[in-house]
Amino acid sequence: MSLDDNLTNHPNDYEHAEVTEILEDVALYRTLVSNVYMLGKPSEKEWFLIDTGVKHYHERIIAAAKKRFNNVPPRAILLTHGHFDHAGSAKALAKYWDTPIYSHAQEKPYLDGTLAYQPVDPTVGGGMLSLLSPLFPQKPLQLSKWLHTITEEQEISFLQGWKIIHTPGHTPGHISLFREDDRTLIAGDVVTTENPESALAVFFPIGKIYGPPAFFTKDWDLAKKSVEKVASLHPKLLLAGHGLPMKGTALTEGLEHLITNFHSLAIPKHKNDD
Repeated sequence: MSLDDNLTNHPNDYEHAEVTEILEDVALYRTLVSNVYMLGKPSEKEWFLIDTGVKHYHERIIAAAKKRFNNVPPRAILLTHGHFDHAGSAKALAKYWDTPIYSHAQEKPYLDGTLAYQPVDPTVGGGMLSLLSPLFPQKPLQLSKWLHTITEEQEISFLQGWKIIHTPGHTPGHISLFREDDRTLIAGDVVTTENPESALAVFFPIGKIYGPPAFFTKDWDLAKKSVEKVASLHPKLLLAGHGLPMKGTALTEGLEHLITNFHSLAIPKHKNDD
């Protein structure tokens, strides 16, 4: 029996799980390798979870959410994409909270057991995580019981000012979220603010704009277009799937530098040579 099938329902075991409030209605919970975001004011009865971290992180996320939202479950879980480090705890959280999971229609086959992502490429990036990437979980997830696809109507009806943007490249159905009012961007893996191939960066994050994790990215032309798409929104605050929040000149100049030098900075050399 897997841990997902034997959910302990004892999130208090993780009493030290804490979120970091970025804005009044945006909080960050850093898991071991990726970020989870909680949208909604603690004083209100409705909130949303963006991504779920790796598998077996559900109890920590539940404990952190319980503190912030006084045990109120999220209205929905939104997945920027289905990779193991963003959707790994989705099933356990959906079961615990009895809440729906939303993804882009083009990501659905990777979340309902239909398709597996293409094999990772451990030769790219040059970091420890690249070398370890073949060991990462790669079986397709089976979330059909809770899974729904996102439509434009749903963007308007329950995201309260957040726009869902299709940003493919890293995966076919990758999405980002953008709020026009304060120009906050939740980018998923379109860009990162730490070296996504470096294990050291997880423990010693230094804010800098990087491209998407190379060992998982398959369509580099689309990946660049997605970076250009989010940069054209002129975000003032970037909340990436990997790394610390970034704003100001470092963000603006970092995006410009990445776009201008995308082929040398983001795309692995042997991919450029193809």
